[in-house]
Amino acid sequence: MDIPRGAGKTRKLFVTQQKELGELNGFIEEIVSGQRVVKAFSREKKTIEEFGEINNRLRDAGIKAQIYSGVVPPLMNVINRLSFALVAGAGGWLVIKGAITIGVIASFINYSKHFARPINQIANQFNMIQAALAGAERVFEIMDEVPEIIDEPDSIILDDIKGQVIFDDVYFEYKKDVPVLKNINLEALPGQTIALVGPTGAGKTTIVNLLMRFYDVNDGSIMMDGIDIRELKLDYLRSSLGMVLQDTYLFSDTVRENIRYGRLEASDEEVEEAARLANAHSFIHRLPDGYDTKVTEGGSNLSQGQRQLITIARAILADPEILILDEATSSVDTMTEMKIQEAMLSLMKGRTSFVIAHRLSTIREADQILVINSGEIIEKGTHEELMETQGFYYNLYMSQFR
Repeated sequence: MDIPRGAGKTRKLFVTQQKELGELNGFIEEIVSGQRVVKAFSREKKTIEEFGEINNRLRDAGIKAQIYSGVVPPLMNVINRLSFALVAGAGGWLVIKGAITIGVIASFINYSKHFARPINQIANQFNMIQAALAGAERVFEIMDEVPEIIDEPDSIILDDIKGQVIFDDVYFEYKKDVPVLKNINLEALPGQTIALVGPTGAGKTTIVNLLMRFYDVNDGSIMMDGIDIRELKLDYLRSSLGMVLQDTYLFSDTVRENIRYGRLEASDEEVEEAARLANAHSFIHRLPDGYDTKVTEGGSNLSQGQRQLITIARAILADPEILILDEATSSVDTMTEMKIQEAMLSLMKGRTSFVIAHRLSTIREADQILVINSGEIIEKGTHEELMETQGFYYNLYMSQFR
């Protein structure tokens, strides 16, 4: 009667074991990825101690799970032997009474063995079954997660995107009652360059994340060519937007394929042309195997600036109607930045572009500069207009050239 209860207890212990194993694997991956930081701050001893704590929790959970699950197979063997003894004892007494023959007893004993064999086999695999169920529960938790952003049932595709973008009284918060963006109103006309500037944490990246629909607004609306972006098919919306992220990411593949990721059907010639526009062609040719050089995990065999140039080439190849540059030149030297700016100017010509930059010298030619602070647009205008007002932007700009 206690077997089902014991099985439930065992499964909980195996779930705990799987959870601790996941934490240990995550910790190892994190430390291996950040081993330079660990060494730079001489935190090896602290890291080993943390590893030991997690490892001890895993060991304790594993021992408990194995002890509980280890009781089941011998318990089942005892029950089977008792049933064998019961059949033999009861059958012998009936033979003595003359009620049945010895052949019948032998048959029943054989039936008992055949009945007990599959039960014994299952009992012997009990540990494996419980571990598998515990692992499956964690997998199903992920599979059952509902995507936060999905297509509306009647979502549409536009025949042609001109590039008009309007934020209409947009409010957004990551956590309830902690607003990140408040009363955001802006209009970008087709072909215009909109610069977003402000201190770190002001909400600049959040604005472009909402445009990419990585999140949905809490209030207000974002419209593209007069259509709410929530009414557009998600794949279509994102394929219409080209984004160079603040944190570069390259796949463990060749340089050529990393650039081709922007448009999978692109030819080798188109890939190389995109690299030329991004001023990446010259350094790629100096790599050991040129465009066929294998990029290691995370692009660790390339400098930060080289990774940035490759991601820009990827965005150029995608040939989007709307371009988003999130700190696109923040990780390159001044000479490389000038080359990128030249390439970006030709790329942005005729495209609606949103540019986020801390280096204010890079966005002086923007059609409209939006100054964001504490999640609100506090100033807007051209570079000349904002400098004349001598407000927040003026102080920010002058602080970089003192």
